[in-house]
Amino acid sequence: MPWASRMNCWMTGLAVLLMASTATAADRPARPNIVYILADDLGSGDVRCLNRSGRIATPNIDRLAAAGMTFTDAHSGSAVCTPTRYGIITGRYAWRTRLQSGVLGGCSPRLIPPGRLTVAELLRRQGYHSVAVGKWHLGMNWALKPGKRPFTDAIEKGADGWNVDFTRPIAGGPTSVGFDEYFGISGSLDMVPYTFIADDRVTAIPTVDKAFPMMLGQSRNRFTRRGPAAADFEAEDVLPALAARAVEAIHQGAAGAKAGHPLFLYLALSAPHTPIAPEIPWRGKSGLNAYGDFVMQVDAAVGKVLRALDEHGLTDPTLVVVTSDNGCSPEADYPDLLAHGHDPSMGFRGTKADIFEGGHRVPFFVRWPGVVAAGTRSSQLICLTDLMATCAEILGEKLPADAAEDSVSILPALEGRDRGPLREAVVHHSINGSFAIRQGDWKLALCPDSGGWSVPRPGTKEAAGLPPVQLYNLASDPAERQNVHDRHPEVVARLTALLEKYVADGRSTPGPERPNDAKVVVRKRTRPAR
Repeated sequence: MPWASRMNCWMTGLAVLLMASTATAADRPARPNIVYILADDLGSGDVRCLNRSGRIATPNIDRLAAAGMTFTDAHSGSAVCTPTRYGIITGRYAWRTRLQSGVLGGCSPRLIPPGRLTVAELLRRQGYHSVAVGKWHLGMNWALKPGKRPFTDAIEKGADGWNVDFTRPIAGGPTSVGFDEYFGISGSLDMVPYTFIADDRVTAIPTVDKAFPMMLGQSRNRFTRRGPAAADFEAEDVLPALAARAVEAIHQGAAGAKAGHPLFLYLALSAPHTPIAPEIPWRGKSGLNAYGDFVMQVDAAVGKVLRALDEHGLTDPTLVVVTSDNGCSPEADYPDLLAHGHDPSMGFRGTKADIFEGGHRVPFFVRWPGVVAAGTRSSQLICLTDLMATCAEILGEKLPADAAEDSVSILPALEGRDRGPLREAVVHHSINGSFAIRQGDWKLALCPDSGGWSVPRPGTKEAAGLPPVQLYNLASDPAERQNVHDRHPEVVARLTALLEKYVADGRSTPGPERPNDAKVVVRKRTRPAR
C-alpha cells in the first residue's frame, strides 16, 4: 500500500477512535441502575481471573470481569469490616469518626450520624429506588429492655444480646440513612443476634440460644458467639437468603427502572466470612476446604444477580461493581490452602486486619456495557470510598463541602479517559488503628509491625526490636519484604507530612477543611524513635 494511502487509513482510524472516545461521555446513560456487590473477607487471590494459579473456580465473577474492567490496585478503606463499610456508604475514612480501631458489634449503636450524606441519599434525591441487602455492620439503635445499659462500640458478649427488646422497632438502621428498603443481618454472621431484619424490625423474634462452627469440617472445636437466635435461623441459610432477596429486588424494581426510576442495589454478602458454612450442594466442590467451597457459593450468588439483570433486560443500563470489604481472613486456614497451591492473598504480605497489602488490597471489577470497554484493566490506585464521588460525577451532581471528604471519582478510568493518577494518595488503616499511606509506588506504614493478626503481631517480642516505621517500594518489592525507611528519609518525611495534612484538614480531597468527629492519633510506636 502506498505511503499516502497508509496515512489516510491511519488518520481515518484515529478519527474513528477519537469520535468513539468522545461519544462515550456523550452517550453515557444519565442515570444507570447501580448494583454494588460487596463480598465479606474475599481475598484478591480467591478470584480466578486475578490469580491464574488459584485453585478456586469463580466463573461468574470471571465473566463479569471479561465484560468490563478489572482494577489491579484497588483497596478497602480499612483492613476490617465496619470502617470499610462506613467509607463505602459515606465516602469518608472511618478513622475520622469515634471508631478508630476494631469493628462494631451486632448490637452496637449507629455509627453514621444524622445529617451526613450517604450514597443512598444522594441517589434517592436523583430518583433512585435504593435497596440494601445483607450485612449492615454500621450500628443500629436497638430498643432495650427496661433497666438495661446501652450497648457500646465493643463487640458484645453473646448473652448480652438478650438485653434487646426484639418486639420493638429498630432505629438508626439502613432506612434512616437513605435506603428505601432493607433486608439482612445487623453485624457479621458470627455476632448476635442471629435473626433477619426487614426494614426496622426483626422477621422472627429470637427465642433460643445458638452458636455455629467457625468453619465446617475443621477439627478445632471453635464456635461463634452463643446468644439470641430465631428458632429457624441457620448460618448456612444466610447467603442463599441474601442472594434470593437481591434477585427479588431486581424483579420488583425492573418495571420502575425501565420507567425512569433507576435501581440502586447495595448487596453486602455475609460470606465467605465466618462462620464458613457452605450449603450441602457446595461442600467438597472446590477440592480444598470449606472456605474454598464457600467462595464458589459466593460466586454462584453473584451469578444469580447477574442472571436476574439479564432476565429483565437490565444488563446494558446497569453499572455493576463486585468487590470485597478487606482481604481474606486467617480463619480460611491459610496453611491448608497454601499446601494445596492456593494463596488468597496472591503473593501479597498479610491477611485481613493487617496494614500489609494482604489486609486491604481487594478484587474490584466494574461492568457497564457501552461505557466500560470489555476486557480492560486499570492500574489506577483506587479506594472503596470512591463510590460517592463516582456516582456524583455520573449524575452531574456537585457534592456538598461537608460530604464525601475522601472520595474520588473513578469515572475517568471507567471511560478510558484517565491520563494520570486519579488519586493523590490512599490512606490505609489496620484493625488496631495503625496508619499507612500510599502514593505512587511508595507505601509508608507508621508502625513497626503488622498492625493486625500476622507476624510480627503488635506487642510481641518480634515487633519490639523493629524500626518504628516501614517504607516499601511496591514496584520493586510488592511483597513488602525490604523496609527501606533508612535509605529514603525524604520519602518518609513527605508521606508523613501528607498524612498529617489529611488528618488536620479533615479531608483528603480538595475543598474546605472539615473537622474530624474525634481526635485522631496518627503516629503509633512501640518504642521511642532513635
